[in-house]
Amino acid sequence: MAISQLSPPQRFLFGPGPSQVDPRVYAAMAKPIVGHLDPYFFQINMEAREVLKRLYGTANDFTLAISATGSGGMETCIANFVEPGSKFVVFTSGYFADRMAEMGHRQGATVVRFDKAWGEAYTDAEAREFILRERPQVVGFVHAETSTGIHQRPSAICAAAREVGALVIADCVTSLGAMPIELDKNGIDIAYSCSQKGLSCPPGLSPITVSPRAMEWLKSRTSQAATWYFDLKLLAEYFDGAHRYHHTAPISMFYALREALSTIEDEGIAQRFERHRINHLAFVAAMDAMGLEMNVANAADRLWTLNTVKVPAGVDDLKVRQYLMAKYGIEIGGGFGPLAGKIFRIGLMGVLSTEPDVLFLLPALEEALRENGYAAPAGAGVAAARAMYASLVGVSV
Repeated sequence: MAISQLSPPQRFLFGPGPSQVDPRVYAAMAKPIVGHLDPYFFQINMEAREVLKRLYGTANDFTLAISATGSGGMETCIANFVEPGSKFVVFTSGYFADRMAEMGHRQGATVVRFDKAWGEAYTDAEAREFILRERPQVVGFVHAETSTGIHQRPSAICAAAREVGALVIADCVTSLGAMPIELDKNGIDIAYSCSQKGLSCPPGLSPITVSPRAMEWLKSRTSQAATWYFDLKLLAEYFDGAHRYHHTAPISMFYALREALSTIEDEGIAQRFERHRINHLAFVAAMDAMGLEMNVANAADRLWTLNTVKVPAGVDDLKVRQYLMAKYGIEIGGGFGPLAGKIFRIGLMGVLSTEPDVLFLLPALEEALRENGYAAPAGAGVAAARAMYASLVGVSV
């Protein structure tokens, strides 16, 4: 049987990820590859690492992208810093925090969960009280929870962890490249992300960063990490130092990441963060005008990149999403776990986080809802978004 001609459909990726890829990134992926030990590969790698440091808000020398998706980045960080028999506290109020806890169990750690309802952030006081009571060796939390739309402030978690001498691991999968992380300022020791969300790059790489304090801990670790591919000591020998062969890196993906980071530098990191903030605020104003409720009640706890909107009573979320895909080629996500059928997950990340794209999405969403039993005030969402954009001209925080 002959293989058909490759002809993917045009989609507008307003879901929770992957996000739309910048055309410059596609062009970079078509460049001739070099070997995985070629000096040119390590050159583009170093260029990418410098921009990643600025996006993370860190001076960490050990900041690089590993050949894996974001889940591989999660496993790398947990496998290297969570030892068998150690106590690992995880702040669990969403799917990806649950995954952190599961990986900790598989490393043989004593995992102590602080469970809250999906979509609730932790206050400074309760985070501090829990850590000081449990006194763990490692603390894990999700900075940007893709399953709920929660932005968890790191400061209290990290400060309390330092008091008890614990390392802190943060999941920044849906914040890197689109929201400030300020890793050094907040005291995060280890963080991981992915290439396919705020960076507007295809999936396949996981940018991680490790503080000097955590690297010293890793060097002194006496037990062997229960992983070979994700062993950071081996990866350090490949990416730094002697460039000793470890694995065959996906060269074209590193080209893609380097070019994605170049587009971010061209825009300006602060300007990029501000663009995502403004488009998020315009979108939320539109939802309010359409009579729709955000899943995250407190505005300060909402991600700029991933908006979670409650599905109106009597509306089938799957039919709305299918309508958008069939008529407009628009992808948005649904909820899962305890939020299955209850929320839409709408991403405004990277190249689709723009005023024209928001104003393209809103009337399509209004139409899809109307066709499936919910009558929002006609044009109210677009009008509210336009008013918000007008009010935010020249304003930043």
